[in-house]
Amino acid sequence: MPRKEPPRRRVPGPARRPSAQSTRRPPPRRPRSARGPAPAPLRLGSPRPRLRLVSLGLTLVMLAFVVRLLQVQAVDADAYAAKAEKNRYLSHKLAAERGEITDRAGIALATSVDAYDITADPKMFTPQDSKAPDAPEQAAELLGPILGKDAAELTRKLKTPRSRYAVLARRQTPQVWNQIKDLKGVYAEKASADKRAGGPGANVLAGVFQEPSSKRVYPNGDLAAGILGYVNAENRGGGGVESMLDKTLAGQDGQITYAQSGGRRVPTAGGSREVPAVAGSDVELTIDRDIQWAAQKAISKQVAKSKADRGYVIVQSTRTGEVLAMANAPGFDPNDLGQANATAMGNAALQDAYEPGSTAKVMAMAAVLEEKAATPGTHVVVPNRLHRGDRLFKDDIDHPTWYLTLNGVLAKSSNIGTILAAGQLGRTQAQANRVLHSYLRAFGIGRPTGLGYPGETPGILATPQKWSTSQQYTIPFGQGLSLNAMQAASVYSTIANGGVRIEPTLIRGSRGPDGRFTAAPAPKKSRVVSEKTAKTLAGMLESVVDDREGTGTKARIPGYRVAGKTGTANRVDPDLGRYKGYTASFAGFAPADNPEITVYCAIQNPTRGSYFGGQICGPIYQQVMEFSLKTLKIAPTGKAPARLPVSFQPGD
Repeated sequence: MPRKEPPRRRVPGPARRPSAQSTRRPPPRRPRSARGPAPAPLRLGSPRPRLRLVSLGLTLVMLAFVVRLLQVQAVDADAYAAKAEKNRYLSHKLAAERGEITDRAGIALATSVDAYDITADPKMFTPQDSKAPDAPEQAAELLGPILGKDAAELTRKLKTPRSRYAVLARRQTPQVWNQIKDLKGVYAEKASADKRAGGPGANVLAGVFQEPSSKRVYPNGDLAAGILGYVNAENRGGGGVESMLDKTLAGQDGQITYAQSGGRRVPTAGGSREVPAVAGSDVELTIDRDIQWAAQKAISKQVAKSKADRGYVIVQSTRTGEVLAMANAPGFDPNDLGQANATAMGNAALQDAYEPGSTAKVMAMAAVLEEKAATPGTHVVVPNRLHRGDRLFKDDIDHPTWYLTLNGVLAKSSNIGTILAAGQLGRTQAQANRVLHSYLRAFGIGRPTGLGYPGETPGILATPQKWSTSQQYTIPFGQGLSLNAMQAASVYSTIANGGVRIEPTLIRGSRGPDGRFTAAPAPKKSRVVSEKTAKTLAGMLESVVDDREGTGTKARIPGYRVAGKTGTANRVDPDLGRYKGYTASFAGFAPADNPEITVYCAIQNPTRGSYFGGQICGPIYQQVMEFSLKTLKIAPTGKAPARLPVSFQPGD
C-alpha cells in the first residue's frame, strides 16, 4: 500500500502592504426602501448648556456659603461670640456680708452667719441629660422635705425652659446642704452601678448645686425686734433699722464668671472673672441690751395681765437724747417670721398715734409758767363740773369743790383745773389757743421726732384756727390731739434737760469694713422753756409721786427723787372710729434733782383690772426706772425735795 505523504503546511509569506487604492472602501450603499426615502441620521445634543446650568447652580451655592461665612465671621461675629460666651460661661452674684447691728456696748443684736443658696441647672433635668423621663418630679420629691418647699413649686423651677440657672431655696443652713450633698452621693453611686450593668445610668440629682450666701440671725430672739425689724426673702431690710439703714448694712454685691461644662466649673479654663463683694458696715445703736430686756419683760407681763391690745415702754437719756430702750408688747421673733402676728411686726411705739391724756398736761403747765400766767402756788378753785362751749367738763372722779394750788392741779390731775389755768394764756380764748399751740409745736407735737424711722407717725395737731369748740378746752388736758410714745417721752426729757429739747437718737454710728468708726450726726437742739420754768415744773412733777394726794405714788423708788405724771385717756378704737376703752400711761424722770433718765409707759385698752395710768403703768415705770438707775450706776439722791403745797384753805 503506497505511503501517503502528509499535506504540506502552508507557511504564510510576508504580508504585502496594501496600496492606497486597495485601502479605500467604497461608501456604503444605503438600502433602498421599498416604501419611501431613507430616514435622516441621529445626532447627539450638545452638553454645554447643561454644564453651564450646573456651574451656575454650584456658583450660587458657594456664593451663599461665602456670604453666610462672611456674616458669621465678620458682620455678626460679636453677637455669636456673645452667645458662645453665654453658653460656655456662667455668672453668679457674690452676696455681700450684711453688717451687724449691735447695742451701745457692741453686743450683737442682729448678725449674719454662713448659709447656702440651693440652685439647679434645669437643662440637666431634661430626659436627654438626666437619662430619666421624670427627673424634675423625682428630684422635687426628694428635695421638698429637706428644703421645706412644695414639690410642685420645685418641679416648676426644674422644668424652666431654655434656662441654665434656677434658685430652689435661699439662705439654707450648712446642715441642709450636707443632707443634699449626701443624697447626691447616694444617687451618683446608683447611677454608676446602673451604667456598669448596661442601664442608662440616670442621676436625678446631678444638676443640684450650692452657692455660698449668708443668713440673718437675731441672737436674742424677740428682744428689740420692733427696733431692729427684719430682712425679707431678698436679704433686704423689711422693717425697722434693717430697712432704715439698708444701704449701710447691705454692702455691695460682687460677681463671679467662670467656664462651665455640664454645670460644673472648669478650673483650667481661661476667661474667669471675679468682682469681689464689699461687706456692709456694722451699725451701733444707742440701745442698752439689759435695759431693753427689763423694759420688754415688764411691759409684756403687764399687757398680758391686763388683757390689753398692746403696750410700749421707752427709756431715754435726758442729757443726750439717746434712746436706751424701746420695748413693744406683743412682739415677734424675726428669726421665725412665719409664726409672727402681722399686727405685731411693726414698732407700735413710733407708729401708733393716740390721745395721751393727762401726761400732756405738763405742756400746758409749762406754757402757763413760762408766760408767767401763774405760779405753782397760784390758787385755783376747781368745781365738780365746768361748763365751757358746748360741753360740761368733769374730772376722773366726782368731788366737792377743790381748793387747789396750780401745783395741786397737776398733782391731782384735774382736767377742770387745767382748763382754767390754760385759759390764762391769753385775753381771749382764741389768743390762749394760739399760745398753747406754739408750745405744743415747740415740744415736738405734730411733727416727726427726728429719728428718721420708717413708718413713724408725726401725730395729729390741728392749727388753732381749726380747733373745734370742744377741742380748745380738751387739748390742754391731752384729748383732741394725738402723738406717739417717743414724742411723749421726749416732752419729759425736755423738761428734765432744763427746757432744751434734744432730738431723740437711735444710732450712735457705724463701723465700715476697714474698721473705722463714723459717729452719727449730732442731734438738733432747741430751747422750749427757760431753765427756771423747767426746774419749777420738775418740782411740781415730784408732788405727783411724792405727795400722799398725788396720783403717781406707785412710781416711788426708795433712795431716789422721782418726778412723773399719770395719764388716763379716752381711746379711739381704730376699728370702730369712736371712743371705746382707755389709754393708760405714766411718764417721768429721775433723779428729779439731777435728771439722768426718762421712762415712759403706755398701755392700750386694758380690759382686766384697773385702767388708770397710775395703777397699771406706775409700777412699770418704777421697775424699769429702778433697773436703769442701777444698771447705769447713777447715785441716789442726796437731799430731800422741797414740798410744794397742793391745796389751800378758802379765805387764805
